[in-house]
Amino acid sequence: MGDSVLEQIAALKDEDWAVREEAAAALASFRDPRAVMPLVAVLKDPDRAVREAAIAALTAIGEAAVLALGACLNDRDLTVQELAASILATIADARVLAPLIGALNSPDWIVRMHAAKALGCIGDAHAVKPLMPLLDDKVKAVRVDAANALALLGKAAVPELLEALKRAEWLVRLHAVEALGKIKSPDAVEPLLHVMFNDRDTAVRADAARSLGEIGDPRAVEFLVTAMTDVDIRPVAVEALGKIGDRRAVPALIGVVTGSSRPANSRPIDGCGDRWDQEMHAMEAAVKALGQIRDETSIPTLVAALQNTVIRAEAAAALVALGPSAIPFLLDVLKKERDENILYHAKDALTQLGWRPGRI
Repeated sequence: MGDSVLEQIAALKDEDWAVREEAAAALASFRDPRAVMPLVAVLKDPDRAVREAAIAALTAIGEAAVLALGACLNDRDLTVQELAASILATIADARVLAPLIGALNSPDWIVRMHAAKALGCIGDAHAVKPLMPLLDDKVKAVRVDAANALALLGKAAVPELLEALKRAEWLVRLHAVEALGKIKSPDAVEPLLHVMFNDRDTAVRADAARSLGEIGDPRAVEFLVTAMTDVDIRPVAVEALGKIGDRRAVPALIGVVTGSSRPANSRPIDGCGDRWDQEMHAMEAAVKALGQIRDETSIPTLVAALQNTVIRAEAAAALVALGPSAIPFLLDVLKKERDENILYHAKDALTQLGWRPGRI
């Protein structure tokens, strides 16, 4: 009886690309370590379909293929480097930590990107410093995956990321801020507050507010309320307050919904005409935030917000989030309202809250 694995390995050298592809696919199902080196050789196959089948097979074989793939990161053929790095980004094995760190310096951005992904999944603190320069990589995909990798590395990355907040390059500061928000370290709160008020770049300041919301530390509440006076940060600060969920933010959020704290310098949104400005984004965010905080004192404001076509759907959803306490207020809307659209949203909210006609 023949050896099926050896038969398929031999077929990897067939002149017909379809036969080679089928052989690689078959080896994926066998997952036999003997196929590793022959499949690695197929990464140089001239046919894309064959290469993709080899990638799938090596990924399926997994651990037994790791060391051979790590060696491929030094191959003269950049395509082989790319394919090996992409597989290792999925397998993510600490045995190839050193080759992956070395691959961060590859001239090929695809190799750098996959190496960063792999290092994030491996989670070894030794990767923190080598990953930091990639926050300023010329390719956005590399910067994003490096930032995500640093976020996955967690507390070990915090000191380096905090230092990066002082860098001159705004992209480095931006990605550092984003990573700190994903890590959710309390140590980042005060530095991020400083960035939110003092960074010279609007995008960085806004991302600092967003990250403070991700961290969810109540120490940021009063500062985010203050930051709401900055028209460019206002919607993001409002969103952050909703994520933190502290009731101290409710009066400020109600002020946004009712329009009593509307900034004088709110600008029209490009392409939407003068009727649509930045404050509408803030109002939507404030309604959602009130739904997240679930303070019953906000119910009358949310009911009144049903009159506003811009935030009506969000107000109804927020009332549902507040639970049964909103039912009497919504029933009052049914009694007094004549606008069919408002009635639709009120009835839908009541239905989601479990109310049925005749039950209350």
